[in-house]
Amino acid sequence: MKKIFTSLLLVVILISVGYAQSYISQTIEYDGQTREYDIYIPAIYNGSDAVPLILSFHGGSGTSADQIAIGDMSSIADTANFIAVYPQALPDPNDGGSTNWIHKDPTTVDDVFFVDALIDSIASEYVIDLDKVYACGYSLGGEFSFELGCRLNSRIAAIAVVARTMQKYTYDNCAPVHPTGVMTILGTADAISDYNGIWWGGVQYYMSASETHDLWANSNNCNPTATTVNIPDSNPGDGSTVERNSWSTSAGCTYVEELKVNGGGHDWPGSFGNMDINATQEIWRFVSRFDINGLVDCTTNSITENYTNRMAYAISPNPFNNQLTINSELPNNTEFKIYSVVGKQLMVGSLKNGVNTIDLSSLPQNIYLLNIKDQLMKIVKVE
Repeated sequence: MKKIFTSLLLVVILISVGYAQSYISQTIEYDGQTREYDIYIPAIYNGSDAVPLILSFHGGSGTSADQIAIGDMSSIADTANFIAVYPQALPDPNDGGSTNWIHKDPTTVDDVFFVDALIDSIASEYVIDLDKVYACGYSLGGEFSFELGCRLNSRIAAIAVVARTMQKYTYDNCAPVHPTGVMTILGTADAISDYNGIWWGGVQYYMSASETHDLWANSNNCNPTATTVNIPDSNPGDGSTVERNSWSTSAGCTYVEELKVNGGGHDWPGSFGNMDINATQEIWRFVSRFDINGLVDCTTNSITENYTNRMAYAISPNPFNNQLTINSELPNNTEFKIYSVVGKQLMVGSLKNGVNTIDLSSLPQNIYLLNIKDQLMKIVKVE
């Protein structure tokens, strides 16, 4: 279910469209392999002012050149002053050598960690605003962007996904640790990534669009009901129309947005398929509004406020060995969660009002995140 085929229309596009010559092909040595990526540095980059970074991921069986061909951000970067990076996936030996971001099991390839290292490598060469790192992608690249939004959440401020809903495993294990902007651009007639999710043999492999949006709206404390605005059908010949669905907090701050392409297929609007919108432009318009703390200038975001509220509990010791003590002033049965630094939920439990002793002997020596009442604290386990 993880393999995704490049559409025939995309192949036609690539025959006639080359990518900007100002892209620079570079490599990074990671996990014993030479990894490739294309990077665009805008002409107005001066090397002293920190700029945002966006990573754009190609579809399954694709290349970084494919992704540039359909979603070239160079002209936008030249005016908005950000760096765009198009990484290349490795061949998957369990999938006929297809270049996939999510390899079939059994595998030791986990490109979330590669992206983490890639961000560090680029930041060592260029002046990057690490509070404004974004991820987007097409098809399997979009699915991988959801992975990054969940598992590398501590580094990714916002994501945008085209032609993909969330994989069930990612959905079940997604634990964002900060307010995260999420945009989707989905076709209701997508024959490859079904808008209503994918089931096979009674097992759900991909979530529906509705389930995907509900997860992110809930994690961002948004109202459960979206507001809908119809976008003008400026190109009636493309056979589809677009509506913009927005999920916002009670203060009106939008964190989740869907461009629902009614009648649209497995497309990148503006390049092929629907031509009422330009997906590339819409992606930058959306993600650029966020930093790692949430929606910029949204001063009444309830999630951010919760992070800074007075902590009604105290922990000790920190660093700790095997047991962590939490002295809580909160009501009985207040939930706590412990995450890895890449956002994977490792433990969930409940606290009583008073002294709580938590056994963490099963965790290896490392840094973790403790989440209580939307407040985060870094905890460190030592020998």
